[in-house]
Amino acid sequence: MRSGWRVGKAWLMSNVMSPQDALIATMILMSAADRNMSDSELKEIGAIVELLPAFENYDNTRITVVSETVVDLLEQDEGLDTLLGMIAGAIPMGEGLNETAYALACDVAAADGAIKQEEIRLLEIIRHRLQVGRLSAAAIERAARARHLRISAE
Repeated sequence: MRSGWRVGKAWLMSNVMSPQDALIATMILMSAADRNMSDSELKEIGAIVELLPAFENYDNTRITVVSETVVDLLEQDEGLDTLLGMIAGAIPMGEGLNETAYALACDVAAADGAIKQEEIRLLEIIRHRLQVGRLSAAAIERAARARHLRISAE
């Protein structure tokens, strides 16, 4: 048993995931979708946590523990379902945070310039679990793409 799993498991047993933790977990999950957490994705997560009002007063030391928990859960049988259930349970529906979580997942997926097939599939799963409607999802996806376009040097 890895020591990270013990940390993650202990954290899970002694804490309830906060809405901010759930947003962090969603971003980490999206970054891990292709089994390669790129520097651009990790920088995007850091920038999001620094800038968004949703993370005001968030204890940034929790990011490491949430990240370890996500990675550890993904190594377990049924870990993805467990993690998605925890995320959905921590995000108050009806307040728009489900759309915020989906938007953050889209931003992380778009951060490295190319969305891979695994990321597309995971976005679909997240959209369904967080009950984000098709039209809202399409608008969020388009906005993420627009934010992450690069201007080619000519």
